Amino acid sequence: MTRRLLHSSGEQMHLEVTESTHVGACRRAAQHLADLARFDATSAGRVAIVASELATNLVRHGGGGELLLQSFADEHGRQIELLSIDRGPGIDCVEHSLRDGYSTAGSAGTGLGAVRRLSAVFDIYSRPGAGTVVLSRVGARRPARSASQVQFGALSVAMHGEIECGDAWCLAHDSGRHALLVVDGLGHGAPAAAAAAAAVSAFGARPFAEPEQAMHELHRHLGGTRGAAAACAVLEPEKSLLRYAGVGNIAGVIAADGAQKGLLSHNGTLGATLRRAQQLDYPWPAGSVLVMHSDGISSRWSLSAYEDLGARHPAVIAGVIYRDRSRKRDDATVIVASRRP
Repeated sequence: MTRRLLHSSGEQMHLEVTESTHVGACRRAAQHLADLARFDATSAGRVAIVASELATNLVRHGGGGELLLQSFADEHGRQIELLSIDRGPGIDCVEHSLRDGYSTAGSAGTGLGAVRRLSAVFDIYSRPGAGTVVLSRVGARRPARSASQVQFGALSVAMHGEIECGDAWCLAHDSGRHALLVVDGLGHGAPAAAAAAAAVSAFGARPFAEPEQAMHELHRHLGGTRGAAAACAVLEPEKSLLRYAGVGNIAGVIAADGAQKGLLSHNGTLGATLRRAQQLDYPWPAGSVLVMHSDGISSRWSLSAYEDLGARHPAVIAGVIYRDRSRKRDDATVIVASRRP
């Protein structure tokens, strides 16, 4: 019997950090997530410290920015993910910034070094004049190094002024296979969120169905809702294969060897109009990156425009794409899967 692990977008906290008074709010929000995840006092303390350090760096060095917090479970147990995003001056030498005692602001200089030590997963992408994205995942226990070829990162942020996000994502693992869904409920707010949640529920029941079949099942389950656009992919690294189907304005792209290939999505709205949901198979060789996103993200981006970004953790890639290509007038969701060389 195989073991299936399922993750989906929950309530991702999106915190604007523009002044020192916001640091405490970030710490309390992170502590709240850790408490909900039933972290012990030591692990919850690590989460709070990381949140404080990242928020402080956003104010002191990034000129303000955003901190995204979410909780998820994987084979190592529950983790809290903290993703710090800014459009500031960037870091001239990342390695220097990770050394204790190094500072450009007259502080003790333990910020990023402490974050790295306290994190189960840590990554950073920064370019002078182009801002910084920092990833920290803190677990209730220290995980062993993952043997999986495939890594994932995802974010889902509501449009400014909305409480609920009308986008959602879902990710499942089973016996070396991986299934991904991105869904965009029509419109915004609660009705869109309800449609997205219905799609995630339907997909979660049979995530490894053929993608074309999954689109038809979602279409049936979304009847009576606002309707949605959606796309799903099934990844089989051992076969270097990606199977994909999409309906509506969800973008899918495979990036490999400096080139990008768009994945086919058909016109329609699941729950309302479905004329076609043709599935196509694509090669997915080692070193490839899959990016799927809702139309809250402009499709005019290229990994090749960013030096070495394709080699970073998928959560960092998602953060950079969101930072630079979010339309800011819609819900925004990005999910990234990368296959190690």
